[in-house]
Amino acid sequence: MQDIITISGLSKTYATGFNALKNINLGIRRGEIFALLGPNGAGKTTLIGIVCGTVNPSAGTVTVDGHDNVTDFRAARALIGLVPQELTTDAFESVWATVSFSRGLFGKPKNPAYIEKILKDLSLWEKRNDKIMTLSGGMKRRVLIAKALSHEPKILFLDEPTAGVDVELRKDMWQVVRDLRASGVTIILTTHYIEEAEDMADRIGVISKGEIILVEEKSELMSKLGKKRLTLQLQERLSALPAGMFGAEQLALSSDGTELTYTYDTQAERTGITRLLASLNEAGIRFRDLSTTQSSLEEIFVGLVHSGGNGASK
Repeated sequence: MQDIITISGLSKTYATGFNALKNINLGIRRGEIFALLGPNGAGKTTLIGIVCGTVNPSAGTVTVDGHDNVTDFRAARALIGLVPQELTTDAFESVWATVSFSRGLFGKPKNPAYIEKILKDLSLWEKRNDKIMTLSGGMKRRVLIAKALSHEPKILFLDEPTAGVDVELRKDMWQVVRDLRASGVTIILTTHYIEEAEDMADRIGVISKGEIILVEEKSELMSKLGKKRLTLQLQERLSALPAGMFGAEQLALSSDGTELTYTYDTQAERTGITRLLASLNEAGIRFRDLSTTQSSLEEIFVGLVHSGGNGASK
């Protein structure tokens, strides 16, 4: 699939000497949902700022649908909608006025029907005449999304879009994101709610200490780096694992002695489950039920950041 954003050799060093980004090379595919994950201070917001033209790079280039975002800034920026982390809104303006004004900033002709659709999609229609200062934090964040969509961008950046938003509003907002993606809009999001990335994203990028340590299809990442757990519900309590038990280093006994958990690598040549069950049988340990679970994206992410991405595909 063709890239709509191409980032090449991008670096950013601030006047303080802090090296926020180090030689970033990244392509964002047209029409995908790309989740950029990383701990606080990893460089996510700086990277987004450079692509959107609000932060100047120290080195490297960014092209947006073929437009260099420095030499052809206006054309590049017109293709992008940005929802920032900060709740910066025109406090004394009405919802309708501020969203309509944002559309005008990009030279778009008035289109009340389109503004109405955005506000209805974001459950803001009933608040269209309310001053923004009277809205809740969740509603203000929706207004930011409406403003970002006002000029019909091809690309939407969502920088922590659901921070401080209640669960119901988050569900509504993600449905809007899915609908946008279905209409052809490319979505790049950062989020602290990693389960959202797991649910929404086509690809995952992980940034740590200013470097991209991994870019991977979500399904492949879960398959390659995910661990599986086999949980055995024991018929009788066990005080300790018998000496010489197969796979002891991969086994964990619950504190009440009623469960055994065996963790194994899904990519290994052998899982060891057959030998484990035979070993349990030899030791006279019986179980009444078993189940398997896959490690979550959050666990994979934490492991990647702590290991610096060693062994992961970039």
